[in-house]
Amino acid sequence: MDGHDRSSGKAISLIARRMAAGGFDALYHEGMGLIEEVAAYLDGDGRDEAKALPREASFVYATESMRLTTRLMQLASWLLLHRAVSAGELSVEQAREEKAKVKFSALPSERGGPGWEALPERMLAYIARGDSLFERVTRFESAEKGEGATAMPAAENAVNAQLDRLKAAFGR
Repeated sequence: MDGHDRSSGKAISLIARRMAAGGFDALYHEGMGLIEEVAAYLDGDGRDEAKALPREASFVYATESMRLTTRLMQLASWLLLHRAVSAGELSVEQAREEKAKVKFSALPSERGGPGWEALPERMLAYIARGDSLFERVTRFESAEKGEGATAMPAAENAVNAQLDRLKAAFGR
């Protein structure tokens, strides 16, 4: 198998094929599970943990919880649309029209600063899991649109860029 559909001559997205082969169900369950976990955390333990934070960290916590909640709601919309298509409840065209209404907000390019290191560990873990899920979904979405299915995650690109700078500095 070479990644091409012989009948149409068009390249077949390996990500789309993997998602169709059961990968979507895992992504759906992971995403919806994370949404439930984060909601319970922010409404319970997270609220209590936030009250104990110093002022700067409290501001960062509020900002990051809003970002995370927004991103997860966007992901929930995307996941539910794909689930509806796979269940035959929506056509692909109807789902495209609905997805056009939901714009993913970009992941923050930088995080940190005053108060970041004081955030609760669970909040930091939820942010990391949300970012990871968001990157996987956006890669799938890009592949689905034919926009470079093999794009490397931003973290890997940053590592490769740093390695390139080191190689250049040491003449290799």
